Amino acid sequence: MAEAVIGIDVGTSGTRCLLVSRDGALISQATAPHSISHPRPSWSEQEPAQWWQAAIKAIKEALAGSGLGARDILAVGLSGQMHGLVLLDDENQVVRPAILWNDQRTAAECSEIEEGFGRAHLLEVACNPALTGFTAPKIRWVQKSEPDSWRRCAHILLPKDYVRFCLTGEYATDVADASGMLLLDIRKRNYSEELLSFLNIDARLLPGVFESPEITGRVSADAAQATGLAEGTPVVAGAGDQAAAAVGNGIVRGGAICATLGTSGVVFAATDEPLIDSPEGRVHTFCHAVPGRWHVMGVVLAAGGSLQWVRNELAEAEIAAADERGIDVYEVLCDQALAAAPGAEGLIFLPYLTGERSPINDPHARGAWIGLTIRHGKGHLVRAVVEGASFAMRDCLEVLKELGGSVRHVRLSGGGATSGLWRSVQASVYNHPVSLLEVSEGSAYGAALLAMVAGGFYESVEKTCEAVVKTTAEVRPDPAAAAIYDRLFPIYRQCYRQLKDELHKLDALAQG
Repeated sequence: MAEAVIGIDVGTSGTRCLLVSRDGALISQATAPHSISHPRPSWSEQEPAQWWQAAIKAIKEALAGSGLGARDILAVGLSGQMHGLVLLDDENQVVRPAILWNDQRTAAECSEIEEGFGRAHLLEVACNPALTGFTAPKIRWVQKSEPDSWRRCAHILLPKDYVRFCLTGEYATDVADASGMLLLDIRKRNYSEELLSFLNIDARLLPGVFESPEITGRVSADAAQATGLAEGTPVVAGAGDQAAAAVGNGIVRGGAICATLGTSGVVFAATDEPLIDSPEGRVHTFCHAVPGRWHVMGVVLAAGGSLQWVRNELAEAEIAAADERGIDVYEVLCDQALAAAPGAEGLIFLPYLTGERSPINDPHARGAWIGLTIRHGKGHLVRAVVEGASFAMRDCLEVLKELGGSVRHVRLSGGGATSGLWRSVQASVYNHPVSLLEVSEGSAYGAALLAMVAGGFYESVEKTCEAVVKTTAEVRPDPAAAAIYDRLFPIYRQCYRQLKDELHKLDALAQG
């Protein structure tokens, strides 16, 4: 009998399913899309039913393309977008659309939590400040702004854990994803009774917390019929998308960093103990998906998302040209950017299109091109976007270094690992060689590796990664480009500091 595991990632734009063999080889994959709504400026919501329907479609397609039977799948791992708030009533019906990770409506609630609980004490317990992306401020917002919704709430779940509930009927989460709720005592790897009391949250509303490779339930009869999986297949706790992606990249011990570029950008380092950026709270300290370990992480909200915005809003001609040539529009845009010199002739881009998290923690920040001249063309604009996103990633990397994180290896993943332009710019901006991975499938792959422990393939997450995660090529920084970027980086940082007050005024004007 062939043996495999499944990794499912409930992302922002779609749900992805991978079937992975014992040796880590990708057998088959499928992705089903989601839509997202923005009811007001800076709000982001999704209907949880989309995630389950997308999961059903992706699982069925991946199984059909694998040539395997349902009984060949020994375990299922879950990953997903973090921080999203899902409320279910006592009949397990969704109370309101899920409020997502990149929603920025909760600035007032964050201030309320920090002032009432005490910022220093919050950093001591939860190891993080109150940020608009986190779940607890969203809960506070619902309590205050939608009291009827809160009265109906019987269960609080994170996005991937809603799919888990649909698969198994169990209310459960993992320590890594739960860390981003701002409800966990990060050192104790469980909910903080003190925080729950302060926020007036009954612990019975919350899912049980498990270590990532632990089994949390089994595929139900109804879910088996819907998906084609075998009834009784174990489903492990899994992890939030970034911790899962780190497992998929082999970042399970200190010294290695992964830089993941998708819609958001993440710089991630594993640690043997919680490293807290106090009192600034510029980066996140969470429980890792590896039992007994933690991680430090910086998150750039619109890294690859900035280039997506360029594609959607400014690339009509490039889309037409790409269609005519039968290629992806990003190839056309990157070719334009490659025609511009490193540094884009003095043009800088601030990638704060949805506010920013790390390291500035500013939901009111706004994006900008700075330094435009009549010489600048679209290639310069695109190159500046790629460089600006990479500067934002370096901004996070510098904080990790300040906290004592060692950087012996930098591994790339996400869409930024597939593009020659992104790879070369990142290597030169970080001024450090970057490695590529044999399998670069991100969070879904990490979820599958976590499932391997439950499936009995390997005895631990570390042993799994040692056996299956392999690097292929290395991209070294270009010395001339690195020298230019070393000059531009402090200017990039200073642009935000000088413009911060004006950006806030523009944001207030837009909010009415």
